[in-house]
Amino acid sequence: MTKLLAIVPAYNEAGAIASTVSELHVHAPEFDVLVVDDGSTDDTARCARRAGATVLQLPFNLGIGGAVQCGYQYALDHGYQVAVQVDGDGQHDPRYLRELLEHLRSDPNLNMVTGSRFLDATDKDGYRSSASRRIGIRIFSRILSRIVGRPITDPTSGLRMTDRRGIELFARDYPHDYPEVEALVLSHAHRMVGDEVPVRMRARVTGRSSIGSTQSVYYMVKVLLAVIVGMLRTRPSIEAGEAAPVHAEHGL
Repeated sequence: MTKLLAIVPAYNEAGAIASTVSELHVHAPEFDVLVVDDGSTDDTARCARRAGATVLQLPFNLGIGGAVQCGYQYALDHGYQVAVQVDGDGQHDPRYLRELLEHLRSDPNLNMVTGSRFLDATDKDGYRSSASRRIGIRIFSRILSRIVGRPITDPTSGLRMTDRRGIELFARDYPHDYPEVEALVLSHAHRMVGDEVPVRMRARVTGRSSIGSTQSVYYMVKVLLAVIVGMLRTRPSIEAGEAAPVHAEHGL
């Protein structure tokens, strides 16, 4: 039986994490749920456990990339064949996980499937972020599409599902600064095959994005620089079945 894992990175998401975990149990019951509490100062870990999730509680804040990589290391160590990233703030609808899984399984060459807000141009009902961020997303889409040689419509989507090869790669090497965008470059560098499926995103349940409208231009420049650096990096190849050599050790 294929082992499936939902990785839910969360930082101070006490107001949303319980409903996120509950929705996963209801709408994607075949997935085990791992909440990676990224050094929260609120009751995120306790709320996640009470909702029925396994919690990987980090002693301090690593940032989204570090938290997600810990999730992939857990998936690798515990023998999962498929892992999906789901935001802890309620933006990702777990109803789409089955669709992503079916698409991943539909082609034996596929390694990664991303949920895209923009793939269906006729769907205007879902949450699509601010106007300034949409401009940045379009710029990243054009650049990344040229880099990877296939259409990328939602490069900042965090709703991403990978097979065992992706788990092995991301457990060993995962971007920490701007992980959504950089992970696409990383997966392309390792010849992973990716695709997108249309999804609807929701507005976050609590809190707000760390990137405000006044920071969007600064964010875009830094991401573009990170992409350039990522393309120039020399990376070891990851073959199917190869274990990541170094794992972070954190108590559950």
